[in-house]
Amino acid sequence: MTAAELQACFDLQHRASRAQPDVPLQLRRERLLRLRRLLDEHGPVLAAAVQADFGIRSPRLTEMADFLLLRALLSHTLRHLARWMKPQKLRTPLYLQPASAWVQRQPLGVVGVIAPWNYPVQRALAPTITALAAGNRVLLKPSEHTPHLAAQLTALVAQLFAPDEWCVLPGDAALAARFAALPFDHLVFTGSSAVGRLVAQAAAQNLTPTTLELGGKSPCIIDADCNLQDAALKIAHGKLLNAGQTCIAPDYLLLPRGREGAFAQAYRAAVARLFPAGIEGNPDYAAIITARHHARLQALLQQAQAQGADVQTVAPVPLPKTKPKAQPALGDGASRQMAPSLVFGATAAMALMQEEIFGPILPVLPYEHLDDALAHVNAGPRPLALYWFGRNPAARAAVLRGTVSGGVTLNDTLLHMAHPGLPFGGVGHSGWGACHGEQGFARLCQQKAVLQQSRWSLAAWCYPPYGARFDRVMALLRRWL
Repeated sequence: MTAAELQACFDLQHRASRAQPDVPLQLRRERLLRLRRLLDEHGPVLAAAVQADFGIRSPRLTEMADFLLLRALLSHTLRHLARWMKPQKLRTPLYLQPASAWVQRQPLGVVGVIAPWNYPVQRALAPTITALAAGNRVLLKPSEHTPHLAAQLTALVAQLFAPDEWCVLPGDAALAARFAALPFDHLVFTGSSAVGRLVAQAAAQNLTPTTLELGGKSPCIIDADCNLQDAALKIAHGKLLNAGQTCIAPDYLLLPRGREGAFAQAYRAAVARLFPAGIEGNPDYAAIITARHHARLQALLQQAQAQGADVQTVAPVPLPKTKPKAQPALGDGASRQMAPSLVFGATAAMALMQEEIFGPILPVLPYEHLDDALAHVNAGPRPLALYWFGRNPAARAAVLRGTVSGGVTLNDTLLHMAHPGLPFGGVGHSGWGACHGEQGFARLCQQKAVLQQSRWSLAAWCYPPYGARFDRVMALLRRWL
């Protein structure tokens, strides 16, 4: 797509949004129902495209990790949309009475969405659902690493939506850079912090507000009274879903010193339970997206081992006659399936403790006291997610009070994102703004302040010329305010 074609797509939606600044509830609902139809009728085609892009990624995994969350978000949004659209009435202070006041939520106009490759359906369509619900037009740029999915989305969206409603624009990183530089009314980006900085800089040239979901190093804290077997299973699931290629995956583990061996044993048992058919060729265990990313993860392990870390590969032995065959027709996916690893003795100097891992590698860091664990978390950038496992209410409260993160799941992993009513987003280096729920809806609306004055207005008492009456009014207001 040329720069002129990209600009033409944007201009079409921009003109449509200005010609229809208010979008009625019925039309918003109808657009969301069309999006639901896309999922219901073409889900298998989209899942097969994701499988082709990854090499190995089970359609069942896509059904659970992408489609389930989208269906929940759609149902929640449709159920609450009428209430969200209503003017938000506010009490009027004494000195402005008898005026009335409210906040009117209006569409912003044209919302750009730059989607990542790791959950390519979910993270493309979730912001789109919220943007359409808010009455906006949407331009969607899928990841260049998922070309099969991008092609399918482009064709399907063109069948169900007019180009001035929602349009998909596939292309490479150069197109993404031009895309981010368009004067959107709002731009939503999901991806790495490094690319997020570039997106924010491009958007700033047009004073375009942004929602950035950037990931980072999300910690997982195990309390002293935690059941290790239960925690290990939930941590393994959160870490190894999509082979660790999840923005809110537990990035490293903090646990009481002396329990490292017990956790390693529990984690191995958990991996064997989750993947009894083994790793290689198992469709339930996704491939690393590209050979380049696979090489990067291997380099992280090699560097850590060279600097003295104890790297333990967790490779479950497949049950007899249950190991699925690799699918060579889908490329080299089996060669990019990376076995889980635990890393003990990691230090701050190692690259795997300095950057988001985004793979099936879990560093395990011991701590003496809970305050030490919290200090470690607070010494780094604020994470997108934080996890805590334990039964002590006082410890739980200390963790919630003593840390700042985008979201928290207690005694499990990932699930705060699955709640369609909770805002999902980061803070600081892990991003800003929120998607999902009413807060995500409100972010993609203009919160227009409206005050309607009455025929009789106390404000007139504050008009000049100032004199004794003005002084009496001010003295009275000082006592009431």
